[in-house]
Amino acid sequence: MSGTRIDGRSFAAAQAFLLGAKSYWTKRIFPAVRAEYDERVAREGARPETAADAKRLMAGSTLYAYYAWLERHLQRYKYSGRYGLQAWHAQDRARLEAVLEAPIPPQLLELGVDFELPRYYIGTDIHQHPGGVWSDPVAGFVYERGARSTTPLAGARHEDLHDRLTELALQAAPGAQRILDLGCGFGKSTRPFYERAPDASVEALDLAAPCLKLAARTAADAGARNVRFRQADAAATGCPDASFDLVTSTMLLHEMPPPVVERTLAEAARVLRPGGRMVHLDFLPQVQPRGDAFARFVHYGHGRRNNEPYMEPLAEMDLAALLARLGFVNVEIRPFEEADGTLAPDYASWRFPWTVIIAEKRGADRVR
Repeated sequence: MSGTRIDGRSFAAAQAFLLGAKSYWTKRIFPAVRAEYDERVAREGARPETAADAKRLMAGSTLYAYYAWLERHLQRYKYSGRYGLQAWHAQDRARLEAVLEAPIPPQLLELGVDFELPRYYIGTDIHQHPGGVWSDPVAGFVYERGARSTTPLAGARHEDLHDRLTELALQAAPGAQRILDLGCGFGKSTRPFYERAPDASVEALDLAAPCLKLAARTAADAGARNVRFRQADAAATGCPDASFDLVTSTMLLHEMPPPVVERTLAEAARVLRPGGRMVHLDFLPQVQPRGDAFARFVHYGHGRRNNEPYMEPLAEMDLAALLARLGFVNVEIRPFEEADGTLAPDYASWRFPWTVIIAEKRGADRVR
């Protein structure tokens, strides 16, 4: 980058433009693509059964090509380029790194010594985040800012989806005293747990040291003392057997290859007490109110365009059968309403296929 500093007004204007374009893409272009798909289905006289069938049906669609191009490049420019999040935070590197290195209570953060990141994790710049969320000391700040516009429900007044998930999880495991949050990132998924369950002990794990440092800094500033952020692999946590009442994750499973998903769910089974619950929030288009071939086609395309290669494999896994093999009972896999009205039959805008996966570890004992 040149030595010219990016001024705040220009950065804010550029990011506001991108968010406005994303909102237009969400509310206007996506419904138009769906309408064109329905018209093509009507002409064909047969509804596609698979995502591949839907892809063939939409071949040659200029509108869909425009939709896909915007999806790819609006995300790209959110992070990269002159007014991207990467450049904006890089110019403030010294101050941000000083924030992360300021003293915090030592029990809030534990980083690994010579911690080795999995190859699948460092092999792709997930979300088009340049260098991933692990490679730059200020990557946690970039990720945090980028997450604010992940779901472009501009103007909607609703409880944050993390708060909604926390409420659901605490209802699933009432009285949970030991909570494990897998893939916590910069701590947004963890904060509602340590705030809403102040008498519980919360352990939060992630691979990315920059995100963990920011999560611990945020917890320290909030005065939290019932949480610890630790660098560890969700598939090999290092936690004792049967040591947690509740295991959660938010948008984690779709960022793992299927064998790692299986090892992670097996690890959750190992660390849960008998009768303990796990609650995962992720993306499964087939369980949505309109979970047809079009929904899968759009979702699988999103995975490719957003550098998330394991979205499609996760959706193709038989998670119910896997959870049964791992010893889970009372399994629920159902749509999750991330904002009021998004599961209504007439909801037409684009949205992630938010899905909640709830399961109980088999055993006579129950969470007290």
